[in-house]
Amino acid sequence: MTVTHRMLDLPDLSDDEAGRPQYLALRDRIALNIEMGRIGPGTRLPSERQFQSETGTARGTIREALAQLEAEGLIYRRDRSGWYVSPPAVTYDPTRWAGFMRYVREQGRVPGTETLDKHVVPASPGMADIFRIAPGSPLFLIERRRTIDARPVLVERIAVDPALAPDLLDHSLDGSLTDILKTHYGIAAFRNRVDMRPCALIRDVAERLGVKSGTPGLKVTRTSFDEAGRVVEYDREYWRHDAIRVHVDLTVRG
Repeated sequence: MTVTHRMLDLPDLSDDEAGRPQYLALRDRIALNIEMGRIGPGTRLPSERQFQSETGTARGTIREALAQLEAEGLIYRRDRSGWYVSPPAVTYDPTRWAGFMRYVREQGRVPGTETLDKHVVPASPGMADIFRIAPGSPLFLIERRRTIDARPVLVERIAVDPALAPDLLDHSLDGSLTDILKTHYGIAAFRNRVDMRPCALIRDVAERLGVKSGTPGLKVTRTSFDEAGRVVEYDREYWRHDAIRVHVDLTVRG
């Protein structure tokens, strides 16, 4: 579905009585329509040219408003397709042991996983230090794209020590890697270390998510250890910033 200027109930922004910058007036009106449910998730917004012809607003002003909404996670751009209202973000609690497939399903959404590549690489000095192996030692590298309701939301790159799971790459990896490691190799994560920071989605990651290079993202790095302290897997996830909401509920004691 594509909304029109009339459906958005946009005024002539040049007559905005509040004296705000025009791009904020346009941003506020679109955001209000989204928050009130007048335009739902997945709805396509008018093109920049339509906004310009129907509001008399300069193209630069329109782009500023759309960029502001994108930064807030309210809308997103599909490469060569236009702007769309973002679906609700999934809630991610890094203190829980639930994997992607499980916590997405628990929130009434449909998860998906597609293996993009899997091969053996020599460990760089940095990766060798993480796994406590000699530089140049073999590592399994798995690259997957994960979706929510058929929308690509993250690309992940997972490294696993072949010494722990010798024929791992022979398995189908389009499901839960955690389950494969536990079922076939008796390996279970005992401790997770999670780091998160903002990033830009660039080059092949942006292409695989169908976004413009430079789109805001969230990088989640997870190191999983077994009970003996060995690194089970090292996972780098590149999320669309509008697809995830980090939530932690802690009980204060003492």
